[in-house]
Amino acid sequence: MKQKYVILRAGGTAATGPFTGPLGTGVRGGLIGGGPFAADPRIEADDLDSNRVAELRQQNDVVAIAPQMPTRLIAPLDVDGTPPEATLGNVTWGVQAVGADGSQLTGEGVTVAVLDTGIDRNHPAFAGVDIVEQDFTGDGNGDVNGHGTHCAGTIFGRDVSGIRIGVARGVQRALIGKVLGNDGSGNTLWSLEAIEWAVKNGATVISMSLGIDFPGYVDRLVNQSGIPTDLATSIALEGFRTTIGVYEGLVSFVKARHEFGGTSIIVAAAGNENRQFQNPDWSIAVGLPAATDGILSVAALGQGDGGYVPARFSNSGAMVAAPGVNVLSAQANSAGLVAFNGTSMAAPHVAGVAALWAQWLRRQRTLTPFTLETKLAGSATTASLDPRYQPADVGLGLVQAPPSA
Repeated sequence: MKQKYVILRAGGTAATGPFTGPLGTGVRGGLIGGGPFAADPRIEADDLDSNRVAELRQQNDVVAIAPQMPTRLIAPLDVDGTPPEATLGNVTWGVQAVGADGSQLTGEGVTVAVLDTGIDRNHPAFAGVDIVEQDFTGDGNGDVNGHGTHCAGTIFGRDVSGIRIGVARGVQRALIGKVLGNDGSGNTLWSLEAIEWAVKNGATVISMSLGIDFPGYVDRLVNQSGIPTDLATSIALEGFRTTIGVYEGLVSFVKARHEFGGTSIIVAAAGNENRQFQNPDWSIAVGLPAATDGILSVAALGQGDGGYVPARFSNSGAMVAAPGVNVLSAQANSAGLVAFNGTSMAAPHVAGVAALWAQWLRRQRTLTPFTLETKLAGSATTASLDPRYQPADVGLGLVQAPPSA
């Protein structure tokens, strides 16, 4: 049986010998420095059977290979009760919570990438921004869904009707990779190609709010290929495991690229599947691609009487946290604003703060992936959280903007 596979090939010097990464992914060695990523890698897709897959795994220039899996946007959710106010004066509560309203930094000179459902580039929140769009889905540029527009607004949106919505509202250039179609669905190939595209086009910060659609992959194997459900689940688990290897291989390239003049970090939403507040045994961990080693995973916070509280839907085990409940940002196909809930709304806050830290580090002439991640993670605090929080629900805590230039 043939199916579509994603292949990550090395550029430059070929890898020598296998390297067994986390979970035994089979990612090949030489990922750093003068290894295969001395030149840009290649993302390929092909219809393969199991024999051909086994042959490719033995080729020295194949870093990782995995079946192409479906993805979906991490959709906004409703929350119980009436949420607190979305703004504090003329600033959204999220911008204030991460300290961006008190920072002298704006993100000026930093290129950010948003890999999502596209963008409504005509929204007033993006006036004056150099927006570079690339459609990977075939649905065309623009944002019918509205998810990507909302996320972009939180990262770098200008003020709308006197309300500040953007964390890094001085960002002048944005790369918008449409990796989820108009219906919110996509696949791993598109997201991997978009990461490669964003890095090659100078993105310092890459934001993703999407997840692997594991149930959808099982259903496809059952309904389209006639495979029994138990076997389809086993195949999907193996596909999930090897997909980790492809993402990790590409992230290794992103990190190594600094040696050749580039600095990029990837921020991703942790997921909205957690149900531990209904039953403590129903805790759900961070999903892919956010769970990939080297990607900064983000949990969602809301406002509470005793401080900021973990959102009831936010997956456990994220590295850091940010506002993700009743987040006001740009509404696609209008000139207005809309409030959404989700870890999808939290990740853009972290991406915006990352842009501010990138500007700060650039002024110090110390900007590297390591220093940027260190400053971003090191800024996280639990001081403003409700004292009843659980560490697994917030990671290192709520990220904070640099206070001064």
